[in-house]
Amino acid sequence: MVKPGSRSGPAPRWCSCRVPDEPGPGVGRRQVLGGLTAAGALALAGWPRPAEAAAKGADRSVTITVMGTSDIHSHAVDWDYYNDAAYSDSAGNVVGLARVSSLVRQIRADRGREHTLLFDAGDTIQGTPLGFYYATVEPITTTGQIHPMARQMNAIGFDAVALGNHEFNYGLPFLNKWISQMDAPVLGANAVHTGTDRPAFRPYIIKTMRVPGHPPIRVGLLGLTNPGVAIWDKANVSGKLDFLDLVETAKKWVPIIRARGVDVMVVSAHAGDSGLSSYTGDIPVENASAMVAQQVPGIDAILFGHAHIDVAERFVTNEITGETVVMSEPKCWGERLSVFDLTLTRDRGHWKVTGRSATTVNTNTVQEDPALVAVVRKEHDAVVAYVNQDVATSTETMSAAESCWKDTAILDYVNVVQTAKVKEAIAGTANASLPVVSIAAPFNRAATFPAGQVTIKDIAGLYIYDNTLLGSILTGSQIKAYLEYSARYFEQVAADAPVDPASWTNAHDLPDYNYDQFSGVTYDIDIAKAEGARIVNLAYDGTAVTDDQRFVVAVNNYRQSGGGGFPHIATAPVVYNAQVAIREAIVAYASAAKTIDPATFHVENWKLVRDGVPVF
Repeated sequence: MVKPGSRSGPAPRWCSCRVPDEPGPGVGRRQVLGGLTAAGALALAGWPRPAEAAAKGADRSVTITVMGTSDIHSHAVDWDYYNDAAYSDSAGNVVGLARVSSLVRQIRADRGREHTLLFDAGDTIQGTPLGFYYATVEPITTTGQIHPMARQMNAIGFDAVALGNHEFNYGLPFLNKWISQMDAPVLGANAVHTGTDRPAFRPYIIKTMRVPGHPPIRVGLLGLTNPGVAIWDKANVSGKLDFLDLVETAKKWVPIIRARGVDVMVVSAHAGDSGLSSYTGDIPVENASAMVAQQVPGIDAILFGHAHIDVAERFVTNEITGETVVMSEPKCWGERLSVFDLTLTRDRGHWKVTGRSATTVNTNTVQEDPALVAVVRKEHDAVVAYVNQDVATSTETMSAAESCWKDTAILDYVNVVQTAKVKEAIAGTANASLPVVSIAAPFNRAATFPAGQVTIKDIAGLYIYDNTLLGSILTGSQIKAYLEYSARYFEQVAADAPVDPASWTNAHDLPDYNYDQFSGVTYDIDIAKAEGARIVNLAYDGTAVTDDQRFVVAVNNYRQSGGGGFPHIATAPVVYNAQVAIREAIVAYASAAKTIDPATFHVENWKLVRDGVPVF
């Protein structure tokens, strides 16, 4: 999901035709954040050490190591702001750039700093309350302070960072400010000024590695971001930036970089490797990293991200040259570090890549780097204090655990706020007489409002994305088509099958955030029926909805801009768009009301049925 019109700022700094070589860059909460050492076993068995590789090939062979992160999503330390505790999941993963730093230190020590580079594949500044806080509560654009993620990346010593789609969530002035605070170059070759082919950001860098005992090694890195930005952050980039096809952009820039005499060509791409897109329309392919490997000659390795999965090593054959490209994606949030080993052999005065491998290393094999924790301790503490502020009192416990198959009060609360905000906005306009309905999705099954005090962190745990609110007009037939599309989320189930709702969800690998539920209309979802024929008894105020009946629909900007590929909504007339952050609207609504009482707003307006018989 994309987070939070016309904003402008100074153009990002980049060099178009001559990018100079760059040298390398120089249990309570307090217990979790203090004094942990960077010790721990690192499973590197079987990897050739640079000295060993050099010995085997005398002066003619050397191995360099390229490390890579992606989708850090403002996880600076190993902390879950929603639970106010160290991060924990069933697989034993930990999170945070402070953990990554310990691995990086170990590998640099093991291989020799001069043998290593460190890159990132994007989605750095958004994702946790830490990212939200320093973009909206105490924004770096007005306070002048250094963004905590810039602080950490500078401290670790990244060599270059690619732009992810979420870098654009808070607008271009904010993005440009963050870029100006980064020591490492921030790359995005396919983000161009609208109507031109001029990159708006630096497209590539060339790093010269000076490994003792060997001639210099020149490594080129091309950075590519995701074309979906044009959809997901349309309000921030429309009329300012275009986002070009990854393959075509790489075809343009790789030969330019190669012509500058690089020995190794690496791509950092914020795009998955499936070749598929989550959207429709005339937008380049979203997950095109493997397509770049297949179709663009001259690439040795690709660090990629965006999909939030662990791809330790994937080999792709270039269909033009037959050469092998090694690819790796580290799991998100700092849970993994990708490690590429590239062996170069000297032949007739030139380096040639003769060996490629990659793996990912789990950051739970080390402790947090205390220096990286210290770098952001003040910012982290400020965010912890912020999210623990009381907002309102709930009359009972409300849970999202069953929100994916039942109409729950906690998700209804999102719709209550969205509906109230849009009704208020269209009052006195030509659309004031239209019924207002609302769309929400179950973002987080673990979300809970406790009985008693509800805090900002409880609301942030329910609404985990920085989306903004819009109002659009849909007809009855369009709403039905929208609901049919959403109902693909369920497996088709026999009428007499055992009731096991958790196993019925996420059909087609659809995530929970792509299961939209409407409030304001009533309907049944018959999951015994085939897709496209599941929505029955669609009604408003007790009367069947007609095809041409018009509604104002409260919807988030991600969905309205085409995210998820839902029908009609991206082209629907917009009657309200004040760039109000939905999470902040929920906080404000709850603060004003003082009390959250499901008896005053919870209406079970939809249900699952099988052949017309309710499941629950």
